[in-house]
Amino acid sequence: MASPQIEVIFDQNTATFTYVVYAASGSECAIIDSVLDYDPIAGRTSTAAADRVIEFVRSKDLKVQWLLETHAHADHISAAPYLRQHLGGAIAIGDQIKAVQGVFKKIFNLQSEFLLDGAQFDHLFAPDEIFYIGNLRAQALHVPGHTPADMAYLVEQDVVFVGDTLFMPDLGTARCDFPGGSANSLYRSVSRLLSLPPSTRLFVCHDYPPDGRQPACEATVAEQRAKNIHVRDGVSENEFIAMRNQRDATLTLPTLMLPSIQLNICAGVLPAAEENGVSYLKIPLNVAL
Repeated sequence: MASPQIEVIFDQNTATFTYVVYAASGSECAIIDSVLDYDPIAGRTSTAAADRVIEFVRSKDLKVQWLLETHAHADHISAAPYLRQHLGGAIAIGDQIKAVQGVFKKIFNLQSEFLLDGAQFDHLFAPDEIFYIGNLRAQALHVPGHTPADMAYLVEQDVVFVGDTLFMPDLGTARCDFPGGSANSLYRSVSRLLSLPPSTRLFVCHDYPPDGRQPACEATVAEQRAKNIHVRDGVSENEFIAMRNQRDATLTLPTLMLPSIQLNICAGVLPAAEENGVSYLKIPLNVAL
């Protein structure tokens, strides 16, 4: 069994971990959950975070095979199209992205030609689909709850990129109050992940560390089962649902939710420029999300 190599690139502005997964220098790789910098005040994008990824990939002479998204993020914009332009690779997400597109097409009143078939992405993973990153065997696990389309990526037998399904043990789990979210589904998805062997390494997408702790991205199944403040061993499904629903009712929306979702359901592709050469986002006013 090959052992995946993992490069971790942390974006401080969005508290996002981007991962580069590969077997060895010169091999194929996957880039997971990339970040396009966005200044919401100025309405400007930039590529500093993505350029760090490009620099690493080129330093190891890697060949990008996959640009993987764990879900349509609400807290950062994907840099996958920019990375594909410079490095190649196929942008991929779970096939339930079609359900998320259906919800947000209505919210943003997107044009009729915006299709709800996921064709904006290069590949849609079916639940439990097997794929390869070079010689590394991987599996796309459907883990709904945070959104209907969340995926976790199991690489070989001992590494899983869990997206927003789990956080570090002292932070717990993802919120479930976005359209299509479900605390019931999240509990079952987490239970599936935590049924993996105790030594399995789980890599999170974000970390918002409390004072005194540095950002961290990795915990084992055993550590999550023993210490996760929301779903450690002994927490029942009903207890989790009650806690999650109560907590979610107190949360505000992520700062970048409206631009992020609008672009990420389109695989991160920016809107076409209008006749003045400028691209525009839409902001729905007074709409419940």
